[in-house]
Amino acid sequence: MTQPILPHTKPISLADITSQAERAVAMMEQIRAAMLAPTARKFAPTFSLTQLASMLDVEKGSVSHRMGKGDLPAGRLNASGSRREFTLAEVRTWAREYRKDKMRPAGAEAVTISIGNFKGGVSKTTTAVTLAQGLSLLGHRVLVIDTDPQGSLTTLFGILPDTEVDESQTILPLAMGHETSIRYAIRPTYWDGIDLVSAAPVLFGAEFALPARQTQEPGFEFWRVLDLGIDDVRGEYDVIVIDTPPALSYTTINAFMASDGIIMPLPPNALDFASASQFWSLFADLANELLTKRGLDKTFDFIHVLLARVDAADAASTVIRQWIGQTYAEKVLPVEIPKTAVTGVASAEFGTLYDVSKYDGSARTFKRARDAYDSFVGYIESSIRAVWVRQRSGVLNGSTPEAKESKR
Repeated sequence: MTQPILPHTKPISLADITSQAERAVAMMEQIRAAMLAPTARKFAPTFSLTQLASMLDVEKGSVSHRMGKGDLPAGRLNASGSRREFTLAEVRTWAREYRKDKMRPAGAEAVTISIGNFKGGVSKTTTAVTLAQGLSLLGHRVLVIDTDPQGSLTTLFGILPDTEVDESQTILPLAMGHETSIRYAIRPTYWDGIDLVSAAPVLFGAEFALPARQTQEPGFEFWRVLDLGIDDVRGEYDVIVIDTPPALSYTTINAFMASDGIIMPLPPNALDFASASQFWSLFADLANELLTKRGLDKTFDFIHVLLARVDAADAASTVIRQWIGQTYAEKVLPVEIPKTAVTGVASAEFGTLYDVSKYDGSARTFKRARDAYDSFVGYIESSIRAVWVRQRSGVLNGSTPEAKESKR
């Protein structure tokens, strides 16, 4: 067998790497422009009368009858006049009306949820965005915070981190102590009901700023920066979703400490299972070092493990799913996100399954994926509503409001 030989290359300098980076950024801009032509901006999907009725869990006739009252958006006929279409904002108006009993009650505040995992490629960012989109379709107002310097979540909202995000639109000024509220960084998105705090490579600076402040500022608690930073806006949103880096970094610790709940997407394969075990061990050690030794505590209202990227044809995954069930028990959600072509196509177009207005592939495959995500969102909404009940009864993050305030 002939040994393959790579062509000879000259030594690669830092200038070469810089040039390569510039080419990569330029290529990303070209790809986005092509995918999102002609405006290079994302637009939310529209919805048919059938889709609206399905999301409201009522018959089409019921929606048509209610439209006759004139108190809810009637949508508009498409160009051919063949069907009635509703904008995302109109769908959300219907959802808030039909689901009044499931909206955030008076006296409750935003439930904060971190999406975390020790490694990349586990659908962490996709889970964060689909959760936010799914909750917004149910009528909730969501703030999404991207704390990963890679900015993958920011990219899914149609914004290029390298060229369209500056430091003032990230949590870096908060980490550096230049700001005390995250309000400065909040921006609207193409998706009605979702606001965004974006991320960019400059956010790597937070990993230096936070430990530096810990050593230089007496009484400073680096793990509480984000928690305190979102206090100012908790009353303006129903849910705050935080996407974290694929590492137990200073920003990840901040996200977890600011959260009422944690969701870990976990594909059923051996390497991901092992990585997750290490993640929880390290987090427990860090939490004990930061809090327990200082006489402090932190409780979560829920921790959910979501089986993601599940390949039904992979025989080995059956065994690993058993491992996951035995390890995490009731924390494992009773829904699995299948690995399908649908999510791959959506991702290639800088979107998620909820961005897809019309899928050109198998309708059965699309329904299977959509039903799984809808179920996932439904389970999380039930956890959110349970937290609201506890908030109204005077319990916040496992302590009374007075106790929580005394820790600040």
